[in-house]
Amino acid sequence: MAINLCLFASGLFLTAGLLTGIWKYERMMARPDHRAPVYVDIAHRASFLYSFAALVMAKLLEYSPFSLKIQILSASVPLFFFAASIARYIQLGWQNQTENQFRERNFITTWGIYLLIIGELAGILLIFGGFIYTQLLS
Repeated sequence: MAINLCLFASGLFLTAGLLTGIWKYERMMARPDHRAPVYVDIAHRASFLYSFAALVMAKLLEYSPFSLKIQILSASVPLFFFAASIARYIQLGWQNQTENQFRERNFITTWGIYLLIIGELAGILLIFGGFIYTQLLS
């Protein structure tokens, strides 16, 4: 189930990358400087990177010694933050934001970032740790 969740997310992120690529290309052709808005470009790239990260997570989960609940939790948290990041970049691109999103201090740019760091890192370390345990230490 956790592996399927990662594969589903990978496909979703890959699709988002392709769709934001169309949007990026359209914006590049419409602008005199032939550059896409900053956050459209970031959404496009992040979508592809997160799709491959989800694939790596799926592969590492194949070797997990943990229960299904732990596997689902350890995969769900990073995937949630990956999806939230892509959604935020799309939102900022749609609003044609050109300023760095961190200039404005709010929950997302302060505590939200700490939650993202802790959630992503904890989930990935648990998944990777399970792989290390089963493949290198046992």
